[in-house]
Amino acid sequence: MTATPAPRGEGRSEHDAARAMAMLGEERASIDNIDAALVNLLAERFRHTQRVGRLKAEHDLPPADPARERQQIARLRSLAVESGLDPVFAERFLRFIVTEVIRHHEQIRDEDPEAAR
Repeated sequence: MTATPAPRGEGRSEHDAARAMAMLGEERASIDNIDAALVNLLAERFRHTQRVGRLKAEHDLPPADPARERQQIARLRSLAVESGLDPVFAERFLRFIVTEVIRHHEQIRDEDPEAAR
């Protein structure tokens, strides 16, 4: 005769549940800190890309640079693999950012030339 497994959660003490909740809180606090760092890093990145957009507008360069984008995607995919991150996710994330950057560059280009400076 085989034993029937206990339903999920049964047989665990309140102490175990409290410990699990504490650990969950610690993990979530770490995630919150990482999220804050990501937002700050993205803000810094966009400050630089705004300057790039102004340079491109001032010198009549196109908002998009497909060759540079291909290089960046290849570089980030490689970094993702080295870091244990799904390279497909990393590429999608970068493409999302690049799409926003290009949109900003187009806005800068289309602004009054004096405003772009």
